[in-house]
Amino acid sequence: MFQWTKSCSYNDEQKRRFHSTARSRLKKLAAELDLPAGTHEIRSNKAGVAVSGEISLHHDRFYLQVSQFGLTSGHGILIRTCKGRKDYTGGANHFVGLRLLDDIPALAAAVRAITGVGPTGSNSKDDQASRHQAEAVSAAGTRSPRHHSATANLEGRP
Repeated sequence: MFQWTKSCSYNDEQKRRFHSTARSRLKKLAAELDLPAGTHEIRSNKAGVAVSGEISLHHDRFYLQVSQFGLTSGHGILIRTCKGRKDYTGGANHFVGLRLLDDIPALAAAVRAITGVGPTGSNSKDDQASRHQAEAVSAAGTRSPRHHSATANLEGRP
C-alpha cells in the first residue's frame, strides 16, 4: 500500500510517487466508473515545494481532486459535481479519505453516491457494503473549503 499521508512537503521523491500513484489510481477509477473516452481528463499540478499539489479527474459531470490538504481531518479527496469541464466551481464539496485510493470499488461507490455518474455495479453484498461505507465516509466528510481553512487556522496550521 502506498503511504498517502507521508508528507510531500520538501520531499521531491515522495511528491513524484504521490502524483504517479494517484494518476494511476484515477485511471483505474475512470475504468471502474466506465467513463467513455473523451468525457474526462486526468491532470496533475505539482504546485510549490511546500505542498503536495493536486491530481484531478475532471469529467463532464464531476471532478475529483486528490491532495494532502486535509491530512489533519483524515480527508484528501474532494468530489464535486460540475456542468462541463470548464466549470471549476461546481456543486457542493464532498470529502473522503485518501485511503479510498487503495479501494477503487469503494471510491467509485462514493463517486456514484455523490454524482450519480457510472454504472451502479452488482447487487452483491460486497458491493452494497462498499457503497454504504463510501456514502458514510462521504457524508461524514462533507465540509466547505472555508471550514477546512478555519479549522487549520485554529490548529495553528496554514
